[in-house]
Amino acid sequence: MSATDRASHAPFVVTGARVFDGERSLDGVDVLVEDGRVAALVRGAGTEGRETVDGTGATLLPGLIDAHTHPTGDALALALLFGVTTELDMFTVPERLGDQRTRAAARDDLADIRSASTGATVLGGHPSQLIGLSFREQFPVVSGPADAARFVRERVAEGADFIKLLIDDGTATGHPSPTLTEETARIVVATAHEAGLLAVAHATSRQNTLAAVRAGADGLMHVFMDRPPDEETTARIRDAGVFVVPTLVTMGSMAGDLTGRSVADDPRARPLIPSGWHANLCRCWQFGGPGSLRNARDVTAALHRAGVPLLAGTDAADVGVLGTAHGVSLHQELRLLVECGLTPAEALAAATSVPADRFRLPDRGRIAPGRQADLLLVDDDPVTDITRTLSIREVWRRGRRLDRAAPGG
Repeated sequence: MSATDRASHAPFVVTGARVFDGERSLDGVDVLVEDGRVAALVRGAGTEGRETVDGTGATLLPGLIDAHTHPTGDALALALLFGVTTELDMFTVPERLGDQRTRAAARDDLADIRSASTGATVLGGHPSQLIGLSFREQFPVVSGPADAARFVRERVAEGADFIKLLIDDGTATGHPSPTLTEETARIVVATAHEAGLLAVAHATSRQNTLAAVRAGADGLMHVFMDRPPDEETTARIRDAGVFVVPTLVTMGSMAGDLTGRSVADDPRARPLIPSGWHANLCRCWQFGGPGSLRNARDVTAALHRAGVPLLAGTDAADVGVLGTAHGVSLHQELRLLVECGLTPAEALAAATSVPADRFRLPDRGRIAPGRQADLLLVDDDPVTDITRTLSIREVWRRGRRLDRAAPGG
């Protein structure tokens, strides 16, 4: 599908729906779409010359953004089936990324993608345990402070949209591993900032989280789960202006406390989930260690009470990386965020306007004039009941309606 094809999309208007614009609910407005973008929000729009979509009894949302994934294979197609119109890839290599960028730019039946390229880690450090599963061979690593800047510059040259660094000594899972030093992490962050890019950090323990904050990371791509929250750590994260992507579905899976069965077997989702992904959802890791979903939830709740910006993300990767699947797991994550004290509207913002703002994506994340027409129409009102996000009527990517036929198993 070419750019010309997208530009020639027929205009349409969604009438009669509640509209969640990425921050708040609007009643009594119609949404006009032209040339793949939102043209206007008006009351009593004329429908002459436009296809009319009757949204009575439904809510129109911005397309969802999963702020932590690792897509490959059919991931972007699967994500879009569940209304996830953008995925932020948080660690890959050129071979694994393949032509996903090119295909997502040209086609409207795939979610869009932004990528960190290869994250900054050390030899034997996380995610080295996934060599042979997610990665065919050893990926580039950082040997120390002397080559940290070079590593970042090479990722920038590869086209990285942001830089990822991994500070994980295995504390949360009880499996010690080498990791970046704080000095090296600080150089990675500084070099990313010199290039005008965000630097975001993987950390799953309290001590590693504090090291990432001290190194100047802009965002944390997990919450720590090795211990309950404490006021000092919460205050340091808040005062540093850091945003956090809790990835509760993955924290729960890593701790052996949670699977994705609740969404895997939901009749609204089950027909759309290929069998391999369904099996993946229904299993979890058993790493051991002090990490627990309870700790992760309590930390998330404490950060929310403190006013730390939270973004919705799943860490969905491959079949074999247990507990998640692209697209559908974000709906489970939204429920978990609400259980941690976010209102449904705040959870929806965490998957729309907040990641768009934090990751500098000004063309999406809201229903507003000029924004890309990545849209999701769901039955009832997820602003009062977050579980309604799975009751999907329609998905549009750049103004083109998606055929949501069930894929082959």
